[in-house]
Amino acid sequence: MLDHIGLVVHDYQRSKVFYQAALAPLGYELISEMGDWAGFGWGGKPQLLIKGGSSTTPSLEIAFSAEDRETVQAFYDAALAAGANESGEEGSGAPGLRPEHHENYFSAFVLDPDGHKIEVVCHIPEDAF
Repeated sequence: MLDHIGLVVHDYQRSKVFYQAALAPLGYELISEMGDWAGFGWGGKPQLLIKGGSSTTPSLEIAFSAEDRETVQAFYDAALAAGANESGEEGSGAPGLRPEHHENYFSAFVLDPDGHKIEVVCHIPEDAF
């Protein structure tokens, strides 16, 4: 379980708008903001922090959990609408099974405005719904 994840982003305002839209289907909200820091989460606790930084920001991968496959799809759609790029990796980042991880690993991933790989995963078998 993750407590929180921090990212340094190239364009603070652009990234703040992106994460507000892309994470809304997961129930995440902008919880706190201090200067060039923003905290996103649910239940009053920030779990993702972004901070404005330089143009030499390293890339990072983050995976969030989803309770069902519809939420994975909702994340993907919202992220693309908010300006995410589809991953150039083989298999793309479109929602689907990733059996190379395990038979019920259903995920989608995108690249955020700074090139960080953002993934949402549901581990529950399809027949459990």
